[in-house]
Amino acid sequence: MQRASYVTLALLSLGVAGYALVAYGLFPLGSAVHPDMRAAFVAHRGAIYAHVFASVAALALGPFQFSAKLRSRRPALHRWMGRVYLGSGVLVGGLAGLYMSAFAFGGVVSKLGFAALAVGWLYTGLRAYLAIRARDVVAHRRWMVRNFALAFAAVTLRLWLPAAVASGVPFGLAYPAVAWLCWVPNLVVAEWFLRHSGRIHGPASTAEPGATK
Repeated sequence: MQRASYVTLALLSLGVAGYALVAYGLFPLGSAVHPDMRAAFVAHRGAIYAHVFASVAALALGPFQFSAKLRSRRPALHRWMGRVYLGSGVLVGGLAGLYMSAFAFGGVVSKLGFAALAVGWLYTGLRAYLAIRARDVVAHRRWMVRNFALAFAAVTLRLWLPAAVASGVPFGLAYPAVAWLCWVPNLVVAEWFLRHSGRIHGPASTAEPGATK
């Protein structure tokens, strides 16, 4: 990944993580969302907070996990950050997101879109964890690219939705579409990157010393 792309990705991730901390930590629940969504948020307060703050951890830590300097100079820190990312961010955030998908605004299209996103996030996180436990660093990194592409849906949702509404699409029509647009293109880009990036390819048995400790 080129430096400019990496910096942009990191800034967007940290920016949305900071926004979520402020919006959900300092203001009444539901004040930052569309009025039609507020009732579901208030009715499922615990799940919303679990999803939001776990996802904040994933967005804040994710970009640093792709830093080659961090992996080489501070491998122990990389592993601990990875444990927090997968254990707190993906596991908690994914399960809470899957639960909340049943109450998503926009009908069955939105519910299925967000449910598929949550399942995909949990699945790729599990595959990344199993790969590093097996000391298959190459597979681990590939699954982590896919996993963070899905975590980045928190960012792309906040790009697609305002753009759709600003272009004149009614919120009720835009939201179900964005429930899919926020993550499917991300995964397509991730797969393209994995196919064309030589930095992540390598022998399947390649292992990072101490990776499973």
